[in-house]
Amino acid sequence: MRVAKEELRKLMKDKLHKAGLAEDQADVVSDVLVHADVRGIHSHGAMRVEYYAERIAKGGINLEPKVSFEKTGPSTAVFDGDNGVGHYMAKKAMEEAIQMAKENGIAVVGVRNISHSGALSYFVNQAADEKMIGISVCQSDPMVVPFGGAEPYYGTNPIAFSAPSSTGEKIIVDMATTVQAWGKVLHARSKNESIPNNWAVDEDGAPTTDPFKVKALLPIAGPKGYGLMMMVDILSGILLGLPYGNKVSSMYEDLTEYRKLGQLHIVINPEFFTNMEGFLQNITNTMTELNQIKPAPGFDQVLYPGQPNDIQQEEYEKNGIEIVDDIFEYLVSDVVHNNQYDNKDPFAK
Repeated sequence: MRVAKEELRKLMKDKLHKAGLAEDQADVVSDVLVHADVRGIHSHGAMRVEYYAERIAKGGINLEPKVSFEKTGPSTAVFDGDNGVGHYMAKKAMEEAIQMAKENGIAVVGVRNISHSGALSYFVNQAADEKMIGISVCQSDPMVVPFGGAEPYYGTNPIAFSAPSSTGEKIIVDMATTVQAWGKVLHARSKNESIPNNWAVDEDGAPTTDPFKVKALLPIAGPKGYGLMMMVDILSGILLGLPYGNKVSSMYEDLTEYRKLGQLHIVINPEFFTNMEGFLQNITNTMTELNQIKPAPGFDQVLYPGQPNDIQQEEYEKNGIEIVDDIFEYLVSDVVHNNQYDNKDPFAK
C-alpha cells in the first residue's frame, strides 16, 4: 500500500517513542528511516521499526546515554555514543565532523559504542548539504563468508560516499560489501519473493534462490569485496578499539545487551584543495556527461550513482511510499512489538 511520507515518518516516530525512545531521538531515527524508504531502500526503512522497538523495550539500547566527544588532533576525534541509538549518534557525530572540516579542511571522526544506524547515505548527505564530500563506513554482525571460506566472519560492512554539485543534486554511493545487503534478503522474505543465486548460500555453502534458506551472504566480486569488508572492519572496529570480525555482536542474539558497534566518518572540504565553484561545476559536468553516454543494449540511459534513487524519491514524494501491508498494520496498531526477534538465529529474521 501507499503511505504519504510525513504520515509514515510520524507513525514510525510514535512507535519508537512508545517503545521508550526519547522524542528527539525517535525524531532522528524516523527521519533516517523515511529517508531510506522514500529513496526505495526499503531494507533500511519501516521494516526495521519493530526490531528497533523490541530492542529498545528490552534494554538493548541505552535510553539515557552519556555522550562524549573528544578531539584527538586538529582533524581527528572520537565520538562515544555510550550505546545509545545509532541513527541519532551517527548524525550528531557527522555534525561535529562537518564543523571540524569547515575549520581544518578534513575531519576523521570515529563513532564508538552505538547501535545499528541504518542507511549510511543519510549521514554522507549531511556533508554534501554543506558542500563537502562525505564518506562513512560501519561494521556489522558476521554474516558473510570470506572469499574461499565456508563460514561467516565479516559483516556486510557498508561504504557510503556523497559529493555535492552546483545544482544541489548529489552523487551518492551507498553499498554493502556483499553482493546484496542482508536487508534486501529480509525485504524478499517480506514479499515472498525469490532472490538471485549469487546473493547468498545455504547451510551447505551452495548458492540459493530461497531467501528463507540463506545461511551466509557472499562478498561482492569475490576477493575484491572480501578486501573491502576487511578494510571497513579495520577502520570502524579495530581502529576504535572495538570488537571486530566474527566478534562483532549479533543483531538478534540478545536484545537486552548493548551492541557496541563502530562507524567512521570522513569529511573533506573542497575549499582546502581546489576552487569550490569549479569543483561543484565539475561534479555537475560529470553527472551530465554520464547521462549523455551511449547506453548499452537493454538500457535507456546511463545514470550516475544515486540517480535511480532520486527518480524513485520523486515518484514516492508525489504518490506516497510503497509499504508492505503487514508493516503498515503493525505501525498503526497499539502493539509495541511481537517478541519475534530476540535470541533468534541471525538468519532467521
